[in-house]
Amino acid sequence: MKVGILGATGYAGQELVRLLHRHEEVKELYLGSSSVAGEDYETVYPHWLGQNIGILQDENIPDMDVLFCALPHGLTAERTSAFLARGIKVIDLGADFRLNSAEIYEEWYKIKHPAPELLKDAVYGLPELYREKIQGQSLIANPGCYPTATLLALVPLLRKQLLQTGYLIIDAKSGVSGAGRGVSLGTHYGEVNENFKAYGVASHRHTPEIEQELSRAAGLPLTVNFTPHLVPMTRGMLVTIYAKVSEGVQEEDLRSCWLDQYKEEEFIHLLPPGTWPQTKFSSGSNHAFLQLTLDKRTGNSVIVTTIDNLLKGAAGQAVQNMNLAMGWPEAQGLKATALWP
Repeated sequence: MKVGILGATGYAGQELVRLLHRHEEVKELYLGSSSVAGEDYETVYPHWLGQNIGILQDENIPDMDVLFCALPHGLTAERTSAFLARGIKVIDLGADFRLNSAEIYEEWYKIKHPAPELLKDAVYGLPELYREKIQGQSLIANPGCYPTATLLALVPLLRKQLLQTGYLIIDAKSGVSGAGRGVSLGTHYGEVNENFKAYGVASHRHTPEIEQELSRAAGLPLTVNFTPHLVPMTRGMLVTIYAKVSEGVQEEDLRSCWLDQYKEEEFIHLLPPGTWPQTKFSSGSNHAFLQLTLDKRTGNSVIVTTIDNLLKGAAGQAVQNMNLAMGWPEAQGLKATALWP
């Protein structure tokens, strides 16, 4: 099978290269880059020396089976119709097809949506929650990293009406690779090292994506308080959620709900009581780790999730979606466990 990556030199793009290079079904890999076309991939990423990954192309897309688009918002949607018309399955790692409403997209991303007519055809690609809808599809919206960690924790609980919907606080932390490979003042070493900061407070673009999917799970519109933070590490994501439980709900009810949802899932792990997620549990892997407790003193549940923002939060989940779309074993090419220490 022939697979392509647009944005192959970004952090998510190079993780796709790593995963697809060892994928049993991928026989030819097209590498697209608008910035360094003509360069050998090993020149950009010397750790690939001697492995003949290929030459970066100018994004004049040849025929292929699946195309991963790891591009800034707005750039994928304007070309997606042409890709689909050629029979190419598109997995978008950007934001262009995550939101059901073009108006909400335009409000949060401050650009006109290039292809609103395609929104009805896009499937939200979080396999553990929407597996049946993803299978065989041609246009898949890969979720954001913060939404992935948040939705894995909350969607099953909201579907069972175990949580009150008027009080949801999402306190999230990510490593600096989540900002991408581009140079900016806020991600310089001197700005990030020995520093810890909130950003996008009450305005982060993942907010409407989280609210959309949580509203779908709850069956009614809801809003959340979502605050992301940048921590001085390269990769990793840890999300802490505070939610009031519905009347009469006990901690075991919450845990049993998760168990029912995830007991057969290869990549989702419910930790034993008293063991709390750490970013190293998932670093370099497609695995997610969940834990919760019910604070009887306050009546709040405290829920913690960790993922690797570049794997389960981006490239790993995208490959998982490709496997579903093509009818292959879902975990193919994704078997690695975390790096430790």
